[in-house]
Amino acid sequence: MSATNQSKAKPVILTCAQPTGKLTLGNYLGAVRNWSEMLDQNDCYFGIVDLHAITTPAHPATLRQNVYDCVAQYIACGLDPDKCQQFVQSHVIGHTELAWVLTCITPIGELQRMTQFKDKAAKLGFKTEQDSKNAEGDIKFTHQGARAQSSINAGLLCYPVLMAADILLYNADLVPVGEDQRQHLELCRDLAQKFNHQYSETFTIPKPYVPKTGSRIMSLADPTRKMSKSDENERATLYILDEPDQIKKKISSAVTDSESEIKASAEKPGVSNLLTIHSALSGQSTEELEEHFSGQGYGVLKNELTELICESLQPVREKYHQLIKDKEYLKSVLAQGANAAQKRAYKIMGKVYRKVGFPERERN
Repeated sequence: MSATNQSKAKPVILTCAQPTGKLTLGNYLGAVRNWSEMLDQNDCYFGIVDLHAITTPAHPATLRQNVYDCVAQYIACGLDPDKCQQFVQSHVIGHTELAWVLTCITPIGELQRMTQFKDKAAKLGFKTEQDSKNAEGDIKFTHQGARAQSSINAGLLCYPVLMAADILLYNADLVPVGEDQRQHLELCRDLAQKFNHQYSETFTIPKPYVPKTGSRIMSLADPTRKMSKSDENERATLYILDEPDQIKKKISSAVTDSESEIKASAEKPGVSNLLTIHSALSGQSTEELEEHFSGQGYGVLKNELTELICESLQPVREKYHQLIKDKEYLKSVLAQGANAAQKRAYKIMGKVYRKVGFPERERN
């Protein structure tokens, strides 16, 4: 039986996220809440990828605390540690080792063409240009003077290879991905196929996992953009740990329009966003909500939505505050997850090292 067809009681699903502080309402409704529904039918691994987090400047103490904040929020949102494995990327031997092996079969041009890499380079003040004179079609970087905040580090360039290693290290069958990560998953699949072709069947070719459709939550300040924790406008983003008074302020200032009809349509992105949030939390369709709010103003919608959000997030917030005080418990959850993850990782790395030709280590 080949490595890609090993008998598994359940499909292996792996999803990873950086420890970047508080989860947004968009994270919760669009992804995390739905992850809890995968636990019974799948063997789930949730990685907190702190190695990825240092591709941009990170304060050490903040990064460490964010790891605990992340796992506490995950559990509060329904990711039961008895039904899944939650681990810290740096606690498992194999991620960086496999990333190096994969880097050695990755064309640099593939990394330079990654959309997210070019976007992040632009944010650092660099303009990317295709070199038409170069047969390889490599990307040139033009320094934009005062706009450039720092140089582009190699970690930012190789980020997708480490992401591929995160997935292939566990021979994951399925990977939940958003639209912004599909290009990275395609690279992962290409590298798995390339390695298998060059060294024989080793890696499962992961497929994108499409769980129950999550709600796409937009910015409260600019409903044409996705809600983001990096938004500089503090009223644009709702966090699952926001207190009721914060929720009220943010919803009351949410962008709508100059009309009065409560209707979901492309011409009314602000109102549509509020109805989407309501629908995701109440379970009512937007059509039912349009009928419910017929003849009423935006103030009524915002007041009802505020109460609904506060009521829905209260159990999550209370559970988080209980968990974050018990660091020893959180450490035990991460230790359990790391042990389970390490067992899978060792099996894969043993095969990889043997196939690329590394001599077996003699143990005393």
